[in-house]
Amino acid sequence: MRLSTKGRYGARAMLDLALNFGKDPVLLRDIARRQEVSEKYLEHSISALRKAGLVRSVRGARGGYILAKSPSEIRLSKIMEVLEGSMAPVDCVDDPQVCHRANLCVTRDIWAKMKEAIDNILKSTTLQDMVEQQKEKESSKSIMYDI
Repeated sequence: MRLSTKGRYGARAMLDLALNFGKDPVLLRDIARRQEVSEKYLEHSISALRKAGLVRSVRGARGGYILAKSPSEIRLSKIMEVLEGSMAPVDCVDDPQVCHRANLCVTRDIWAKMKEAIDNILKSTTLQDMVEQQKEKESSKSIMYDI
């Protein structure tokens, strides 16, 4: 199972917005530059996140994007649901009707456990958690350079 570019870039864009929460709106081109992703491609992710009510666009000379809620209120599970859909590695996990062997299939049980584990991680992770992890990484990186 692989996440799409839309999901990966969208999660990084949301982290960028969370790192700038409470400040001026952020331009999409600035997010794209900092995250080293295509601005054009990022538009697709941001558009979906805006429609889902996770991001707001601010018009005008000082316009850009901001989070619609505080980073502590936005779970990674919601972001990935909007951008990726289900985290199930196979269709039969979400819809047993697609396979006549669903009741007997041990591999389906494994795939269901895999989906549950992924869902639990995503549900338990907020943007605020990611902000704190990012700041930790940045501070440990600067410590290493100071040695």
